[in-house]
Amino acid sequence: MLIYGKQTVYYVLNHHQSKIQTLYLAKEVEKKEYSKLMKLGFEIKRIPRHAADKMCKNSNHQGFLCEVEDIDFAPLKSTLDKNFVIILSAITDIGNIGAIIRSAYALGVDSVIVCGIKQLKLEPIARSSSGALFDMPISLSHNIHDAINDLRTSGFTVYGATMDGEDIKEVDIAEKKVLILGNESTGLGAKVISKLDKEISIVMTNNFNSLNVSAAGAILIDRMR
Repeated sequence: MLIYGKQTVYYVLNHHQSKIQTLYLAKEVEKKEYSKLMKLGFEIKRIPRHAADKMCKNSNHQGFLCEVEDIDFAPLKSTLDKNFVIILSAITDIGNIGAIIRSAYALGVDSVIVCGIKQLKLEPIARSSSGALFDMPISLSHNIHDAINDLRTSGFTVYGATMDGEDIKEVDIAEKKVLILGNESTGLGAKVISKLDKEISIVMTNNFNSLNVSAAGAILIDRMR
């Protein structure tokens, strides 16, 4: 698995060094820093900028790329003994997925379940999550309704973000809780909404009623923890 971007690479260097296989540098680093990296025990290769661009398909790598061990998805059943779980329902933008994972990890969420995506591209998510992907348990579920049923059976209260939900500031939040965030354009489907214990929302001001799903997710997570 290839990760890239200075912040992401250095997060793995500082927290998951044993996962690193090869570090690629497409820019000059200070001699002191390079000497420090050389002592860490993994292979370091200097490569030209155009080679780095090709490796990550012209994404913004900032001169730092790294081959690391693949990330394993967590089995869905491993979420059932947690207290705070996020479900992403058909969210398709990689930047949004990564940003939500980053906020979820920073704010104490125990696990994230991704539903409605055939294949999850982990490399760009690692970058957009600033490395939080390596510490947040991620599960995949092809059927969100089965996931909801399993969580509810295990004692979770299920909350979903909708435009017409109750103001999150007025809601009493259960100890074992699930927050479902919906697709960037269409939100949560009617069948998913029918399975919720409560619809919640963020009350806006200034006659503005729209937030990016990752921004809304961070606010709801913070107010639910």
